[in-house]
Amino acid sequence: MGRYEFLEEVALADCAVEVEANDLDDLFATAAAALAEVMVDPATVPTTVERTITLTAPQLDLLLYDWLSELIYRKDRDREIFTRADVRVSGSGPFHLTAAVHGGVIDSELTALRADAKAVTFHQFAVERKDGAWRARIVIDI
Repeated sequence: MGRYEFLEEVALADCAVEVEANDLDDLFATAAAALAEVMVDPATVPTTVERTITLTAPQLDLLLYDWLSELIYRKDRDREIFTRADVRVSGSGPFHLTAAVHGGVIDSELTALRADAKAVTFHQFAVERKDGAWRARIVIDI
């Protein structure tokens, strides 16, 4: 899996994270893991729910934006947090995503809550290929 790092100096009222991976599939999976880490302690979410998510967007950065927004939406609508995602990104515009996500329902007695992610923002939002790796900067409104 790729790596992610939370950036303290980027946004004061939000959570900024920088994600790096060798390929797009891993970039999107790692971004989802970072989002889960923002919201909960992943170790406190038993894997009891599996879903398939498919998305299409005209640009790669919009696909990442839609992907993370969909995960936040499912947290709000269904109280489901996905701590692991097997992602496949394809296309060259439009771009397509198919993901098998694994996680569970937020349980007030078991789940250690962290921040309540409200939305992905476009503030400093970026996706780029640099030095042979894929990188993304994401700011999450909490």
